[in-house]
Amino acid sequence: MSITKHNWTKDEIIAIYNKPLMDLLYEAASIHREHHDPNVVQVSTLLSIKTGGCPEDCGYCPQAARYHTDITGNDLMTVSQVKAQALRAKSNGSSRVCMGAAWRNVKDGEEFDQVLEMVRTINKLDMEVCCTLGMLTENQAQRLAEAGLYAYNHNLDTSEDYYKEVISTRGFEDRLQTIENVRKTNVTVCSGGIIGMGESIEDRAGMLVALSTLNPQPESVPINALVAVEGTPMENEKPVEIWEMIRMVATTRIVMPETQVRLSAGRTEMSREGQAMCFFAGANSIFAGDKLLTTPNPDVNEDMKMFETLGLIPQKPFIKIMQPTTVEAKDSQFQALGEKPKWSRPGHQIERNLEASTKGK
Repeated sequence: MSITKHNWTKDEIIAIYNKPLMDLLYEAASIHREHHDPNVVQVSTLLSIKTGGCPEDCGYCPQAARYHTDITGNDLMTVSQVKAQALRAKSNGSSRVCMGAAWRNVKDGEEFDQVLEMVRTINKLDMEVCCTLGMLTENQAQRLAEAGLYAYNHNLDTSEDYYKEVISTRGFEDRLQTIENVRKTNVTVCSGGIIGMGESIEDRAGMLVALSTLNPQPESVPINALVAVEGTPMENEKPVEIWEMIRMVATTRIVMPETQVRLSAGRTEMSREGQAMCFFAGANSIFAGDKLLTTPNPDVNEDMKMFETLGLIPQKPFIKIMQPTTVEAKDSQFQALGEKPKWSRPGHQIERNLEASTKGK
């Protein structure tokens, strides 16, 4: 049985990434089989509960208010709307609903209270609930945990070195602080990144160093291929080759053997054969549904056909960690504190982000 290592170096990870592909696949698949059932894949549905209007300048994101994309924004969904979507997802084979809101950070108030009620509602449907709402404080994390949250997603996006080439409105340390706040609760951590943003292999390794040296390592690591959206600063980036995705998945599996590796954004550009190679390399989770927040995703029926062809079985909920208990709002031990944390604003300028924000005005 391989032992989880928490002191990986960048050079060690680069050496793994650059192995001959057959050797890399054999090692990753062997480790995968030690820790996971290779024929079981966790299926999640990602739901944008509040779309567009984000004040951040993430270079990859069409939801940033400053960029001129065709994204149609919407206010926060109602609890009943979310419940209907969750029931639909459950009927299509999803065991988890991930709710995303285009916020910089969580703010105490009516909208957050509404999200807490969404968490309670979905957990009572016997589905895992994940949220990605931006930065949050320890008290806010505790309130989500009480409501029955299973996982919190907060991606590092890339390496600390390349991060400043992607985002200027928040710092890398804010990402780590939010993960630390989540770790003070019983909520699991989901954190990964994106490849294809112009970063180097060294940057990809740097991101995996940051994730793998966390103790414990994230329970879930999404590996996204950039979906270059017109109007964003990264609209002209070349698509990631499938071999890069396979290598990234395999390397992630070797470095984080017990983690669920998510084959996330970019699957519409992958053939069934390419996805099968990613599953063989250690990916054991996907997002189902026609959209990932705002970008295209394979049709759920196509995914189920692929599962049938490959002999894959959707994972049942609460296999890894038992279902959280939902505490009703009236019984909560953690109340809104009206916090106003000082999340960082680095203040440096990213030329292509500035150009995209003025383009089309």
